[in-house]
This record gives sequence, structure tokens and C-alpha cells, in this order.
Amino acid sequence: MINYYKYLPTSDEDESWGLHVLNAGCNRIPENEIYPSVQHPAHHYFTWGKGRVLDEYQIIYIAKGDGVFESESCRKSAIKEGTVLLLFPGEWHRFKPGLEKGWDEYWVGFRGPIMENLVKQKFFHPRKPILHLGVLENIINLMLEIIDKTKNEKTGYQPMVAGIVMHLLGQIHTLAKQKNFKAEDLTETIINKARIIFRTNIDQDIAIENVAKELNVSYAWFRKVFKSYSGIAPHQYLLQLKIEKAKILLADHSKQIKEIAFDLNFKSSFYFSKLFKEKTGLSPEQFRKMKID
Repeated sequence: MINYYKYLPTSDEDESWGLHVLNAGCNRIPENEIYPSVQHPAHHYFTWGKGRVLDEYQIIYIAKGDGVFESESCRKSAIKEGTVLLLFPGEWHRFKPGLEKGWDEYWVGFRGPIMENLVKQKFFHPRKPILHLGVLENIINLMLEIIDKTKNEKTGYQPMVAGIVMHLLGQIHTLAKQKNFKAEDLTETIINKARIIFRTNIDQDIAIENVAKELNVSYAWFRKVFKSYSGIAPHQYLLQLKIEKAKILLADHSKQIKEIAFDLNFKSSFYFSKLFKEKTGLSPEQFRKMKID
């Protein structure tokens, strides 16, 4: 995971849409690290001792690790991986990762009458800010899509990102309701965790054996079950993720092909180009030119 955050200006037109996004990002907090970092923007910075009050809603997803959360309407509670934290405007709160594990967090901040109506209708409530949904690839995908759309701030992007936030809210509400009636399947949980490990470490050289070890299962079992469940071997799944990410990076013409290969931890730009052509039928240069044309 590459740490990222962005705070977004909004126009009157953006705000009249009904929901507008103020910020988005992701962070990997290692074990024994001070939280929040001293580099955290001043207008959102807080300490555990004082907590903070925001003038916005936030969705925070803890994809890995553990910690604690407390708010004005919710007593101090333990947080585990796969948990959504909902922050409400005007509501005092504080949270932090555990020192022994740290955590991976994704977040998006937003405002608007659409969310205010959802809270008024009690779809979401300050007394229930902690929703344990499990480690879910679709939640990560929506968070990553929000982050990608905010990076370039292309004209008209705000309604599109607001739509993704609405999709995310719908997913959270539906999954929270389903959670009350369905026990989580262990195999599905392990596969979802593996997918998230792959996605959040796409820029690393990941050994599949180490992923199995992290999930406390044997390599042989993991490889067999992953392929049976998803229809693709774990190594090929990871390569496909890297190729899809490469397509996004190739849209940035300031980046050289060898930089993209390096960013995605391929052993050489030649290997990256060869693999890209095998998977897409085009070389990275041809793919980039096609996008321009």
C-alpha cells in the first residue's frame, strides 16, 4: 500500500448535487508508530487525549490490524480488521491502531443532504458507528476507485465520486443487515483476506507462500482453494492486478515505462513489457498510443 491522502475543493455546483466529497485516502500504520502521524493535515489532526470533532461525515475501513474507537455516543470499543467506522459531524470521537499490529485504513469524507436524510431515516446512527462487515474485496475496490477518481480532479469528477460513495453506503448498509442473519464462511473469509493482501501490496514482490503463512493455512491448501474459489491461481490473480494497475499508470504520460515497471515491482522493464503484451495483446507503448488516439 502506498500512503495517500487528498483534500478536495468544491464548487457551488458540486454541493448542489446532494453529496460532495471532501477528502479521501489510505494509510498503512506500522506497529509501534505514533498515530496520527505528525504530517497529518492540521485541520484533521487530533490526539488520543483530546480526540476531535469534524464538520463532515467519514467512512473509515480497517482492512488489516486492530485498534480502539470511542465517540460521544459509543463507549470505548475494540476494533478488528474488516471493520467500518462511521464518523458524524459534530460528534466527538477518537480512535487509534494497536501498537503490536498497527492497521491499514481507507477513508472518505463527505457532506450533503442525501447523507443527512439517510441519518434522519436511521439507516445510519451515531450510536452505531462500528460495523464489523469482514474483510471484503468489494469494499476495498470502491475505496480504491474513489481514491483514483480524486487524484486528477478532472472536470465533472465530483458527481461521479459522490455516486461511488452512495454505492459504498448501500453496500455497507446491506452487508450490515446480512451480517445479522448469516454466519461468515471461513473459506470465503480467507480468500477475501488474500485478495486484499494482494491489492494492498500490489507494489511489492509478494511470495504466495508468505501470504498463506500470514493467513495461517498451508501453501498447498491455499493455492488449491484460491483457484477453486476464484477460477484463477493466486500468482496469476496478482499478475492480473498488476496489469490492470499498469493500464491506469500508463495514462500518466509523464511516467516512463521503466518507472511503471519499477513501481509495480517487476524484475525488469523488459519482463514487464513482455508480460503486458502476453496479457493484453499490446505492448505498453502501443497501449499508451491507442489511448491517445
